[in-house]
Amino acid sequence: MTTADHQVPDPGEGGPADVTGGGEADARRTPEEGRELLPVAAPARTRAAVRELLRPHRGLALGGFAVMVAATAVGLLTQPLLGHIVDLVADRHPAGALTLPAALLVLVALTQGGATALGLSLISRLGETALAELREQFIERALRLPLEQVEKAGSGDLTARVTGDVSQVSEAIRTALPELARSLLAIVLTLGALAVLDWRFLLAALLAVPVQAHTARWYVRNAVPLYARQRVAAGAQQQQLLDTIGGAATVRAFRLEAGHTERVTRRSLSAVELTMRGVRLVLRFYSRLHLAEYTGLAAVLVVGFLLVREGSASIGTATAAALYFHSLFGPVNSALVLLDDAQSAGASLSRLVGVADQAEPERPERGRGQRQEPGAPSEGAVTVTGLGHAYEPGRPVLHDVDLTLRPGERVALVGASGAGKTTLAKIIAGIHRPTTGSVRLAVPERHGAGRAVALVTQEVHVFAGSLADDLRLARPDAGDDDLREALARVDALAWAEALPDGLRTIVGEGGHRLTAAQTQQLALARLVLADLPIAVLDEATAEAGSAGARVLEKATERAVEGRTALVVAHRLAQAATADRIVVMDGGRVVESGGHDELRAAGGRYAALWGAWSEIRGTAHHQSPHPTNPPSDGNMKDPR
Repeated sequence: MTTADHQVPDPGEGGPADVTGGGEADARRTPEEGRELLPVAAPARTRAAVRELLRPHRGLALGGFAVMVAATAVGLLTQPLLGHIVDLVADRHPAGALTLPAALLVLVALTQGGATALGLSLISRLGETALAELREQFIERALRLPLEQVEKAGSGDLTARVTGDVSQVSEAIRTALPELARSLLAIVLTLGALAVLDWRFLLAALLAVPVQAHTARWYVRNAVPLYARQRVAAGAQQQQLLDTIGGAATVRAFRLEAGHTERVTRRSLSAVELTMRGVRLVLRFYSRLHLAEYTGLAAVLVVGFLLVREGSASIGTATAAALYFHSLFGPVNSALVLLDDAQSAGASLSRLVGVADQAEPERPERGRGQRQEPGAPSEGAVTVTGLGHAYEPGRPVLHDVDLTLRPGERVALVGASGAGKTTLAKIIAGIHRPTTGSVRLAVPERHGAGRAVALVTQEVHVFAGSLADDLRLARPDAGDDDLREALARVDALAWAEALPDGLRTIVGEGGHRLTAAQTQQLALARLVLADLPIAVLDEATAEAGSAGARVLEKATERAVEGRTALVVAHRLAQAATADRIVVMDGGRVVESGGHDELRAAGGRYAALWGAWSEIRGTAHHQSPHPTNPPSDGNMKDPR
């Protein structure tokens, strides 16, 4: 076995198996100005990331490019054929002479259409494949971000990247990328065709380039920072909405509706104002492009007139040149207009790459890193030494905590609200990295150095899908018999098989609604399936009510049987049955011992027990259901 000290959690390797599927509420909101947003990649790094994503798909990229070149080249035969028809008419040839060029125009159209469809399909496949890989990298890194970093940024920033930024990049890849590729090829090959007709046509057409280039530089210079600010404003708006909606009950209780509405309005107006600035920028962009078109077309027509007059070109050739330049309007405008989508998508892509590029958590310094040692303690032991933690510098919530959990021991953690119970539990689970001190876990070899702790909280998430799939989150290779055995162990098999489709019943969003007690039993069944040596239960029975809690307490005892368990106790009756009780006060361990021992000592635990017993006794006489004891008032640690 190995002895492992905690580092920043890695859900795939170094973090706890969160069998609840839930998360900790963000109780430490800070003003928007004080948020530390998640990183954004520099433009050079974003381009490098794109190259890295495309490199494994070079064959697909080259194939798509080759087909698009062929399609565009075939399409360029249209203008010479039309010019030839003009010459035939001008020279008064019979109508039958027009049959062949007309048939060739139809053939060109069909060939170009088919090749363009194939080329766009290949380019779209390339873009979607690269985007899928970027999404996977983003989600992988986002799930491994330290909780403190996400809290400092605010969930709105991460949510905006997962939703808005991904959508922006997806839309650009599905529409802008194929069109941009086609437009750029058309521009290059059309200019080449103009040179083939006569080099003076090419020079005339290039008179539009300085205006277009200046317009493009002006637009990029103004659009890049504007779209970056738009994405930040969108994240701030989303964060404010989440804050307001998530705290709706508190907002109503303290009559804060007007203030929150004003803040939402302010964030929304900021986002709208930036959007309107973008609209005005695009309008000015179009007006400058029209000037470039007029300049170039006028120059080509003048050159054509002069060449025809001196006999250097036929009317058909001049017509083909004018048609070539006119055909550039679409591709040039599309390419430049797509700068709008490209800049917006580029800003979003930089935000995705900024998260996807997050390095793996650094190995902590000696004493807090992972290492193997000879003579390690027995399997499942937990040793906490000199532990201190502060969410904000200078405001510690844990002070020099020393604690040892023996293998297979069930320890209850009790104390008043704010005592630091949840913080200690989450540090042991690997959710937080301690500010000082260390947490060492005796990990069996079969679990590796970083996967030893299963976490169950009172905030359980039921994922949309079948009940069987929800259970297999803890162990993907589990068979149906394994699932039934885990459910039976936590007394949940009866109601699970009574569901409309048994284990195949769809639960979660849009599916069968589970009760609070059933949801917690689902989390406990995941704990059984994960089969990890250490379990941390953070008030895992708090949401079920008194009657449901008694069922869950029995299920919890069976789920943690044979494991080392740290239980943040919601009810002192639950603590009383533990092997040992640890009492916390003010971020310190103030008492430790058995139930009878601590009651006899007359300390903090005895006072808590006395107060709880008095409340329970009062409720026993006043309640028509005296068998349902009330909560001990041991509220959840806001940390």
